[in-house]
Amino acid sequence: MKRHAHLGTVFLTLLIDLIGFSLIFPLFPSMLQYYLEQEGGSGFLGASLSFLRNLTPGTGPQSDFLVTVLFGGCMAGLYSLLQFIFAPIWGGLSDRVGRRPIVLSSITGTVVGYALWVFSGSFALLFASRMITGAMSANMSVATAAVADLTSSKERAKGMALIGIAFGLGFILGPTIGGFSAKINLLTYYPGWATWGINPFSVPALIALALSLLNLIWVLMAFGETLPKSKRLIQPLTTPWKRFTSFIYAQNPSVRQASWVNFCFILAFSGMEFSLNFLAKERLDFTPAENGGLFAYVGLIMIATQGGLVRRLAPKFGEKPLCLAGMVIGIMGFVGLSMAHTKGLFFLAAGFVALASGLMNALMALTSLYSTADHQGRDMGIFRSAASLGRAIGPLLAAFLYFWAGSLTTYAGGALALILPLALAYRLPATKQS
Repeated sequence: MKRHAHLGTVFLTLLIDLIGFSLIFPLFPSMLQYYLEQEGGSGFLGASLSFLRNLTPGTGPQSDFLVTVLFGGCMAGLYSLLQFIFAPIWGGLSDRVGRRPIVLSSITGTVVGYALWVFSGSFALLFASRMITGAMSANMSVATAAVADLTSSKERAKGMALIGIAFGLGFILGPTIGGFSAKINLLTYYPGWATWGINPFSVPALIALALSLLNLIWVLMAFGETLPKSKRLIQPLTTPWKRFTSFIYAQNPSVRQASWVNFCFILAFSGMEFSLNFLAKERLDFTPAENGGLFAYVGLIMIATQGGLVRRLAPKFGEKPLCLAGMVIGIMGFVGLSMAHTKGLFFLAAGFVALASGLMNALMALTSLYSTADHQGRDMGIFRSAASLGRAIGPLLAAFLYFWAGSLTTYAGGALALILPLALAYRLPATKQS
């Protein structure tokens, strides 16, 4: 019973964390317009936009639209880049001092970051808020290690499926909450509050702050330590440079190879995830509401796959075959999207990509099985940091390729890009479940 309670706490922690993370996604274009009006394109924001405009082809509305897309990609990429850097650090520290103090410390930092967002009357403060929350949200590697602490190797895929479900639900609920809550502008009722940095996006920020505070209270009350002192590391931590290059030079060769597979897959998948609404607008003239339905459809398939198929199939067939199947299905999905000009083919292909992402959740369980008990935090941090680096690069790469070479090239290129992780995954060693 205690083990199940701890797993439930980890699930809720990740879900709240991911809702807060994705809540900002639909706000990027409006936020850019607001800060431009407030600051007139001067200072840090003006310099950033000037740099992006120099990278975009042509002028006019299409160029301005691309700048907005790249702005959103840069903000999302910054968050993921910080996760890439800090995930191995938090994971390694949790191997030394335990999971609970690191989870509590990182959630506290997230609370500070969201509180700063509430009062972000300037773009510089918003930027600082995203940096803090990005660094602190790297605690997902610690939560993943806690799941590994609480499950046997035979149950590992089922435990990791909880993390996949939290991801799917978070990315469905977060943008929905963010979009609707942004309709409430506190300055309409209390214009004088602008002096304190209150802005039109303070309500979404307050929701993210409230969720983080709830998360902190819940962990304080319900989450006990999952890593016994007898299994903790006593070796000194690695140097900052080795932390940064952790997944490139990971000591465990199987973890290193699995992290490279994860990086390559997430690089392609995050690019698709970021540009899918633009493809739907171009090919099918989808409205924002229809795009919301599209992402809900993708998210539901991911949840069903992670919470149903992976949990049932992994004990029978093993994690590696599921990863390979996911990669093949992903290639089929990308090819389908590159050619889709009807709703039927479009949704079928998008469903294939969502199914592939759900099956690839087995890779996380496989990586955990490669790791020893005293290195779960470090190795899962390395695995997570590889995914974060892929998410930092993927959206920007897809945005540039989409607008310079077109949608057909972008999605056909995504299919080709998945051949490399497929070959790497084929060479992954199998594991014996106990």
